[in-house]
Amino acid sequence: MPPGLTEYLIAALTTLVVVVDPIGLAPIFAGLTQGLPAAMKRGIAFRASAIAVGILAASALVGQWLLTKLGISLPAFRIAGGLFLFAIAFEMVYGKRTDRQSNTAQNAAETDTAEKDRAAHIAAFPLGIPLLAGPGAIAATLLLAGRAAGDPSYLAGLIGVIVLVGLIAATSFCVAAAITRLLGVVGNLVLTRLLGVILAALAVQFVIDGVRAAAGM
Repeated sequence: MPPGLTEYLIAALTTLVVVVDPIGLAPIFAGLTQGLPAAMKRGIAFRASAIAVGILAASALVGQWLLTKLGISLPAFRIAGGLFLFAIAFEMVYGKRTDRQSNTAQNAAETDTAEKDRAAHIAAFPLGIPLLAGPGAIAATLLLAGRAAGDPSYLAGLIGVIVLVGLIAATSFCVAAAITRLLGVVGNLVLTRLLGVILAALAVQFVIDGVRAAAGM
């Protein structure tokens, strides 16, 4: 049986906000869209968020079916996904994830040419994939969908949470310049590390749930 709906939705929102980290991605968005008109920046923000929402929603809806077809049990995926999320949390705490995201963004920016082509390009890559809907976010979504145990109300709630996270990301990108000034370098580092600790605890809980389920506890 899945956990209580309210508890489940809170856990889903916390997990996805921490993994996606829309506030932490705001400075990267500001750097990628530097020099573009404000209207184009807003368009990129919402387009990238829509792409990420579509990918994560599809993962939530067909992820369990895919795991079944591949012969992967949910406890096994919980353990593997928890370990994967813990690795991301480790990178966040020690500042490696920010460096990797910055490098990905820089490589994408270097390949862009005309302004319109650049806008279309960076909305899909690297913003939509892999910065918003990266492997960590997809793994977290699959884990959360598994906890829903096929209950339609829980899956609907998860889709709602995914849409909400997408709106948070789009809003964060629209005010990226203000967030960058407000947080500064030190504030962004502190926030990233704090979120990393929270994600590490969530990842450990996923592993514990997987081990318990595998052991038939």
